[in-house]
Amino acid sequence: MGRRGEPVSTSTPPETLGPELISRLSSSVQKPSYDRAALVPGMAHIGVGAFHRCHQAEYTDDLLSRRFDRWGVVGINIRAPYLSETLGRQGGLYTRLIRQDSQIEARIIGSIVSVVDSQDSAAPALGVLASADIDMVTLTVTEKGYCHIPSSGALDLAHPDVVHDLANPLEPRSVPGILARALELRMASHSRPVTLLSCDNIPTNGIILENVVQALASRRGNGLSDWIAANVAFPSAMVDRIAPATSEADIETVEQHFGYRDAAVVVGEPFRQWVIEQKFAGRVPRWDRVGATFVGDVTPFEHLKMRVLNGAQTTLAYLGVLAGLEHTSDAIADPLLAAFVRRMLIDETLPTLMPMPGVSPEAYVEQSLARLRNTAIRHRNHQIATDGSQKIVQRLLNPIRDRLRRGESIALLSVPVAGWMAYLIRSSARFGRHWPVSDPYADRIAGIADSVGTDTKALAAAILAIDTIFDPELAANGDFRRAITSALDGLLSDNPMAVVRRSLEQPEVARLKRPAQSA
Repeated sequence: MGRRGEPVSTSTPPETLGPELISRLSSSVQKPSYDRAALVPGMAHIGVGAFHRCHQAEYTDDLLSRRFDRWGVVGINIRAPYLSETLGRQGGLYTRLIRQDSQIEARIIGSIVSVVDSQDSAAPALGVLASADIDMVTLTVTEKGYCHIPSSGALDLAHPDVVHDLANPLEPRSVPGILARALELRMASHSRPVTLLSCDNIPTNGIILENVVQALASRRGNGLSDWIAANVAFPSAMVDRIAPATSEADIETVEQHFGYRDAAVVVGEPFRQWVIEQKFAGRVPRWDRVGATFVGDVTPFEHLKMRVLNGAQTTLAYLGVLAGLEHTSDAIADPLLAAFVRRMLIDETLPTLMPMPGVSPEAYVEQSLARLRNTAIRHRNHQIATDGSQKIVQRLLNPIRDRLRRGESIALLSVPVAGWMAYLIRSSARFGRHWPVSDPYADRIAGIADSVGTDTKALAAAILAIDTIFDPELAANGDFRRAITSALDGLLSDNPMAVVRRSLEQPEVARLKRPAQSA
């Protein structure tokens, strides 16, 4: 992959990307090879953010180029931003940039045929999702969009949107509520089967999606739950590509190098992966013909990716912020943090993984760290830190639980868990409001910090008592509590990296030797 095109100099404002501009774009920009005018909708996607446009929409574009079929995507947003202001004005077209250090490659993705904004009312989304034309619905709504309890995977009946949907099932607000209502409309009208495919970073995401949708459907009392069981599939999937939030600099890159304006640019790394459980209802896009993998069990792939790559991202994000570093690439370039995350993954994370024939976990660690060193992917640590309460269970707490059950050390894995705590604590008023944060539990932890103060043991105990994040059996484990408290004490000090350095200086025998107490 080499640099395509030199900066374009023009005295007039560049044209905006749209269907009429495609034929006049530079040959350095890859374009759809199929007839977009003949493309009709066959699937919908909820949550049209950077990741979807850099991942599933690209796979679909590949599929359409290889074997054209009725698989145009209708993009739906039920939360900000409004799609009409970007993709809508561009006829669904956008530029996908692949960046690796100084190299850049541009491609126009054409698989999105229309967009729907449903932020103010569920009606527009329901109209699409209930249509007989739609055979597949994919989702990237982030972990918190499922309105589930992270520690158990069950529907959070206390979630404000769920409370609303239980009282107003015909006018839902939540993702589970909208899906349950759309399925109810399908059952009542045409009864065509449909697959709901989660593409969010949650282990067993298909099971969780089915749980939360069925939890609402079972309260209808009209046979909806049974109809769903017979006509709807909820496969699990593992998705992978680093795609940070688009910056103004990314938009300017397209103008400077390729000569047009695109308000919906997305940027990603070269690597991509999509592993999908082979469990479908009705027609399904054959993404397996363009690089995706259909498997019987996604779990080993989930564990590998979430515990290694995502575990490394979370670790570098929290420790990076505490060290005053802006991006993941900055954090992995720091010798101390790079040494820490590599040793944590190799010594403590890898032994918790399920065997995968033909896959070397050690090689996967090195590949993951190399991806994070890509200086062209400007992934802000604060962005990765968003909604950490929804992520640390699968990335850190589950491997910690596995190690404690076997009587093994968690001296390293406990540090980023304490890092998440310190990150939110330092955003509280009592601790100086060091930075704004976005996490469903931010206010609760700020309240704890404001009332408890600097007593680290009391801080750790109060946060560990949040049983929707920390399983009570794990929270009660003495070794876990001591490790978290000790790491938190260091991370809240004036020299937070000292605790990271100390954990590396411990001899390996000392790190692995611990009392035979299990969670």
